[in-house]
Amino acid sequence: MERNFIIKNQDGHYWGRGKEWIDGSDRTRVAQYKYRDEASNTVFELSSKDFGLRAELLEIQLEDGRLPKLKVSQVPLPRFDEADNDSVEPEVENPV
Repeated sequence: MERNFIIKNQDGHYWGRGKEWIDGSDRTRVAQYKYRDEASNTVFELSSKDFGLRAELLEIQLEDGRLPKLKVSQVPLPRFDEADNDSVEPEVENPV
């Protein structure tokens, strides 16, 4: 059986192929690494940008070349675009 490594954070989210955290419901979007050192380097890069990150490497045995079913995180994913939009005040015309 073939094995791969995936990255999981403290909230149960998995590092995705799209360079963002995903909940694991769509396992085809989870980033997979053939070598442990490649996954470790990714964790190092992620933790240098987010010092609060607590990530772990999971060694996964592939089933027919695919990831097995993953536990889906119940913690909501962070939405950075929504947070950015809330902080922007709408422009108001100043009546003269």
